[in-house]
Amino acid sequence: MDTRFLESLVAVVEQGSIAEAARRLNLTPAAITQRIQALERELGTALLMRSGRTVRPTEAGARMVERGRGLLMEVRDLKAHAVDTGMAGELRLGAVATALNGMLPDILAALARSYPRMTVHMVPGTSDFLLSQVQSGTLDAAILVEPDYGLAKTCGWRVLREEPLVVLAPRAMAGDDAHALLREAPYIRYDRNTYGGRIADRYLRAHEIQPTVRFELTSLSAIALLVDRGLGVALVPDWPPPWPEGLSLKKLPIADPSCVRRLGLLWYKASARLRLVNALLEQAAHTG
Repeated sequence: MDTRFLESLVAVVEQGSIAEAARRLNLTPAAITQRIQALERELGTALLMRSGRTVRPTEAGARMVERGRGLLMEVRDLKAHAVDTGMAGELRLGAVATALNGMLPDILAALARSYPRMTVHMVPGTSDFLLSQVQSGTLDAAILVEPDYGLAKTCGWRVLREEPLVVLAPRAMAGDDAHALLREAPYIRYDRNTYGGRIADRYLRAHEIQPTVRFELTSLSAIALLVDRGLGVALVPDWPPPWPEGLSLKKLPIADPSCVRRLGLLWYKASARLRLVNALLEQAAHTG
């Protein structure tokens, strides 16, 4: 069995779409389909079934994916051990959107200069998703927001950046009292299902502020755009650039400067690519 075909099956099931799996693996949808069909012919059973625009595994497909993830990890570990004489191999790294667009490009550029034989497979996602992927060993490491509960002992953690909460308001909006704006203006809430959104929500409750919520969403860039359009104010972490271009905003500090969102690197301590994680940590410290 070709492990690349198994990798394609796992990607399709994880993404729920052949097109998304193709993008993740840098292949065409036709190539992914051919790989799945080859697996099905070899095994003599259907592995996937369509449901509208999504793809779901059959019972046999689900069993294959469950065992296949572990097999693919073992294959990657075997490759890593084969090249352990130098800083080479593939690091599977996850990152939240603000890190992927902000601090990570400089870190990866430094990493490429220092270790040209090292490759990085990037996996975007939410902090919750990336946390589960690292804890299961599917990812070697991830840059994510520090959760509001304890981390598993199987993982290491290092803070890379602290982002204080700020009130975003249209530059033309009268008044510079952060609390008054939060109480009086329409409020664009940072989704409370995110770690950063829960930090903002705790701050509002601690200061007995009950804003009039107009929107609630997860994208910080989208929140900034809505504020720029005069649709309200927001309480968000002061995330690193790039921000959307052409914004006319003002950032107002809040009463508690220690109320921050921490962005850091989480890694799986038992990873066979721990030396690659350490190289990433080294470059992150130099570029931070």
